[in-house]
Amino acid sequence: MRRTSKLTRVAVGVASIALAATACGGTSSDSGGDSDGSGDTKGLAIAYDIGGKGDQSFNDAAYAGLQKAQKEFKYKTADIEPTEGETDADKEQRLASLAKQGYNPVIGVGFAYGPAMEAVAKKYPDTTFGIVDSVVEGDNVASLVFAEEQASYLAGVAAAKATKTNTVGFIGGVDIPLIHKFEAGYKQGVQDTSGGKVKVLSQYLTQTAEEGGFSSPDKGKAAAEGQIEKNADVLYQAAGLSGQGVIEAAAKAKVWAIGVDSDQYEQAALASYKGYILTSALKDVGGAVYALAKSVEDGKPLTGTQTFDLKVNGVGLSETNPEFAKIPGLTEAVAKAKEGIIDGSIKVKTE
Repeated sequence: MRRTSKLTRVAVGVASIALAATACGGTSSDSGGDSDGSGDTKGLAIAYDIGGKGDQSFNDAAYAGLQKAQKEFKYKTADIEPTEGETDADKEQRLASLAKQGYNPVIGVGFAYGPAMEAVAKKYPDTTFGIVDSVVEGDNVASLVFAEEQASYLAGVAAAKATKTNTVGFIGGVDIPLIHKFEAGYKQGVQDTSGGKVKVLSQYLTQTAEEGGFSSPDKGKAAAEGQIEKNADVLYQAAGLSGQGVIEAAAKAKVWAIGVDSDQYEQAALASYKGYILTSALKDVGGAVYALAKSVEDGKPLTGTQTFDLKVNGVGLSETNPEFAKIPGLTEAVAKAKEGIIDGSIKVKTE
C-alpha cells in the first residue's frame, strides 16, 4: 500500500550551513575516511538538477542537506553535476552508478529524474532512493514534495504590501505544472491581500527545461526588465539559476525582488544585490534531503510521499532583510496568512 505522510520536520538549518558552493562540472565528494574511499562507509549521494551546484537556490539547498548529513554521520558522500542536453538514459546511468558504488540513499534533485528513478529503483531494491519535486512509485522510493503554493501565497502577501505602483511581477523558469503552483499561490496572495487592486504580470522564460529556462540568467534579466518597464516594482521569480538575472535587474532598477527556495538575501554570490531582495519563498529542500539520509542511517528508511508544508515548516517566508519589518502591516499580514493556511481557513490554489 502506498504510504502518504506529512513528515515531522528534521530541521536542517539551511541558513546556518556554509554552502561554499561553486558552479563546477563532474563529480565532487566529501569523504569521511581515506581519500580514495576504500574502507569508507558510503552514505548519501545526490544528483543535481539543471543549473547544478552554485545556483544559490534549489540545488544549493540540497547540497546543504548533504553537508549536514556528512558532518553528522561521518561517512562518504557524493554529489554529481548534470550535463547539457542529457537524456533520461544519462540520468538513469548516473543513478545506477551511485547505487552500484554503494551509496545509500541516492537522491535525484528535481522532477526530471522521475523516469530514470522509476527504472533504477527496481534494479536496486536494497538501496533507498529519493526524488525531489516528483512522485515516483516504488517500495524503496521516497518522494519529497513541497507545498510551494503556500510559500508563494505568503510571497504574494508581501508583494501586495510592498508595491507602490500596484503592479507586481511573476517570472517562472519553465511553463510546467510545478512552476504553475508557484504562480497560482503568488497571484492568490496578491489578490487576497489587495482586494484585487494589484495587477500581476506573469511570464515564463521557456516551454521546456532544455531551452534553458532554469539555467539562463540572461533570460531572467531580460524578462525582469520587460516587467519593470510595465511598472512592476516587486518581482517574484521561480526560475532556478535564471532567477539571478531577475534579482540583478530588480536591483539595478531599485525595485524589490523576491527570492525562491533558499534565503537568497543570505547568499554570498548575490551580496551586491541583497538590499533589494525583500524576502524569499523558502522551500526546505536541504531539510528533506537530510531527513531521508537520517531515516536510512537510523535503519527506518522513509518511503512513499513525504509532504513538506507550512505545518511542518517545510516551506515558509524569510524575514532576514531588515527592510521587511519596516513596511507597514507586512509582518502582521504574513503572520495572519500563515495562520489561516495552517488552520485551513485559507485554501491555496495550485493552478
